Amino acid sequence: MAKQKTLYTCTECGGQAPKWQGQCPACGAWNTLVETVAEQASTNRFQSLAKNAPVQRLADIEAADVPRFSTGVSEFDRVLGGGLVAGGVVLIGGDPGIGKSTLLLQSLGEIASERRALYVSGEESAAQIALRAQRLSLLDPQSKASELKLLAEIQLERIQATIEAERPDVAVIDSIQTIYSDALTSAPGSVAQVRECAAQLTRVAKQSGTAIIMVGHVTKEGNLAGPRVLEHIVDTVLYFEGDTHSSFRLVRAFKNRFGAVNELGVFAMTERGLRGVSNPSALFLSQHEQTVPGSCVLVTQEGSRPLLVEIQALVDTAHVPNPRRLAVGLEQNRLALLLAVLHKHAGIACFDQDVFLNAVGGVKITEPAADLAVLLAIQSSLRNKPLPKGLFVFGEVGLAGEIRPSPRGQDRLKEAAKLGFSIAVIPKANAPKQPVEGLRVIAVERIEQAIDQVRELD
Repeated sequence: MAKQKTLYTCTECGGQAPKWQGQCPACGAWNTLVETVAEQASTNRFQSLAKNAPVQRLADIEAADVPRFSTGVSEFDRVLGGGLVAGGVVLIGGDPGIGKSTLLLQSLGEIASERRALYVSGEESAAQIALRAQRLSLLDPQSKASELKLLAEIQLERIQATIEAERPDVAVIDSIQTIYSDALTSAPGSVAQVRECAAQLTRVAKQSGTAIIMVGHVTKEGNLAGPRVLEHIVDTVLYFEGDTHSSFRLVRAFKNRFGAVNELGVFAMTERGLRGVSNPSALFLSQHEQTVPGSCVLVTQEGSRPLLVEIQALVDTAHVPNPRRLAVGLEQNRLALLLAVLHKHAGIACFDQDVFLNAVGGVKITEPAADLAVLLAIQSSLRNKPLPKGLFVFGEVGLAGEIRPSPRGQDRLKEAAKLGFSIAVIPKANAPKQPVEGLRVIAVERIEQAIDQVRELD
């Protein structure tokens, strides 16, 4: 038997090389080449997503809102931008055991009461799925989730035939890394198989109008396993966040062709599965009986919803030549940058101090509006004096020490005032034109001015 020819394929760009090397010759990424079996060329494998589509002028195309239907889980609908779209393809990834299959089974159980739904499992048997459904109380006599169709299969062609025969409104593929196509000789989970199966399922979704949700494995770095092109093929990419040891789960949209990106859904893991949290700000605020040093409340904007998050800082004398800088839930490099700004423009030095930073609740904050809260929390811990009770802040800090405005400042102020906060330190450009009832607004332009204003409140 002739030996199969192997190639090395880049997981980032899909480029190929005849032998392994540290850097991909196509995109320049390091350590991304994996060994795959060279596939034989075949014909008539690919079909157009639109049959005989004529060329049209942009002005002649009617722009209409995309119709959606609910998943039955309000927080899931929020992340998706209002619900599922017919023919849309959603990719959801997360750590093992974080709740991906649980959330999708709950959602399909709700959808099955009104629409046709299909659950395709390549990792579990139908009996295992039934046990999970029983644990989630989806098999109760008054529940209509019993209409949900199950299929335990990993062959792509059989899955396609089942979707064509059943014509479901929603189909879940759990997971894409377990599916394989007979057209390829490589093993399931390889770069070629994942790319081919995702492309074929996307074609099925666009032609049949079935909304397909694919579950994706993640690597130890937290990225979706397989080729990077997988995220380009689909319409929506969702990630589960949060610690598996915590009872709270966060689902964030990183790509959405039908809605806003960075939208956040908050869930609580219970005995009956995942339950949406209507007031997530309460999760990210510690319940202190009295104010404590090193704690500052930030109003961050996650998609269309403002959230109140507590930023905690601990500054301690360093006992090693190189002081440690550690940030959990915030950007590590930005912490070093902000400490330099604090020293240069406010005269507060931390070069001989260990600085630890944490965003309460396991949430990850990426927007620069958290800069002011970080600096105020650090100086509070360094002075060992708590910030005034009822204080919240937001604002980006530049290298010149200026405090820049943050988007949707009015929404942030209203959300904090609604939760009972009374003092706001914000950028001057975000100062409201009309006073907010029950809220004292302190507008500042520079970081040293903000620190002085907060000290005067003590």
